[in-house]
Amino acid sequence: MYKTAMLGCGGRARGHADAYRFVKRGELAAVCDMDEERLDNFADEFGISSRYTDLDAMLEKEKPDVLHIVTSPVIPNSNERIRYPLMKQASDHGVPAAIIEKPIAIEGEDWKQIAGLAEETKTKFVINTQLNFHPKNLELKKDVVDGRIGEIKFIDASARSRPSEQGGHVLQLVSSYIDDAHPVRVLGQIAGSEHLNSAPGGHPSPTHAAAQVLYENGVHVSIAFGTELGQMASDDPGVYGHKRVFVVGTKGFVHWRFSSWERLTLDGGYEGGPLNYGEQDVVAQANFTEAIFDWLENEGKVHPTHLKQSLVENNLILGMYYSGITNEIIDLPFEPPDGLMDALREKL
Repeated sequence: MYKTAMLGCGGRARGHADAYRFVKRGELAAVCDMDEERLDNFADEFGISSRYTDLDAMLEKEKPDVLHIVTSPVIPNSNERIRYPLMKQASDHGVPAAIIEKPIAIEGEDWKQIAGLAEETKTKFVINTQLNFHPKNLELKKDVVDGRIGEIKFIDASARSRPSEQGGHVLQLVSSYIDDAHPVRVLGQIAGSEHLNSAPGGHPSPTHAAAQVLYENGVHVSIAFGTELGQMASDDPGVYGHKRVFVVGTKGFVHWRFSSWERLTLDGGYEGGPLNYGEQDVVAQANFTEAIFDWLENEGKVHPTHLKQSLVENNLILGMYYSGITNEIIDLPFEPPDGLMDALREKL
């Protein structure tokens, strides 16, 4: 039984904690939050007695096998980046594995810091982009692996929320269908400056973004983010319920959406139906966590959202921004310049 701990007791943390109903090899044993009232309410809700307001104290005493870092990448109402310092803290304490909420980085400075950490840390960092672990997504991916839609020719993926909020989810879904092939070129467009400051949610980015991407395996991918671009993926009127990936092959297609799915194959014809996202997601979060235990037990079972792969996907988002600023096609991977958010504010 693996011992786990959690930093951050806000709303998103509940999804992590609730999944332990389905986690078979781990126990959430300790939680940490600087807000004592929020900490106690969360710990009472999930029956956790070990409570801390200091991360160093928790890591030193509890020595968890896995640490959930469920915080914003930016301190709300400020521009202070906190993703790298917290990851470095976990690494320095020798935490065997850590789950990081997306996005992994906001702009060039923190991306380069975290990329440097990835080269030296012994901690197995994974990014919490759990959608590919949804049971229906796993089924559709098996259809692709088994050749039921033929050779992949095109992927269209989108979310109605901003790239900093849901871009990691969308691009990890794309990666999961093409065996983590890396992007090599991107042509991007950006619009909307109202969310370039971190308040209140700590996810600064353009409001809208779209790109055409070429991957190393020759697959062409179209991605879109923003309320005016992401296609409808559910009846939810908000922006968070609209993530989707549409994979087109020579013999058919598969299409996963927030609250429905469909596929077309030569042997099965057209099929489709509704999905309950909440029911699928709590199981997916548990599957995601169990996959970390697999990696801890076997170095060959690398987690699909491991840090270096997630940095590749995040680099694509930054490349999309830079393409929108410069009006040029960007070769990937690229060295993101410092001050991307300032450049976006000036451009937009």
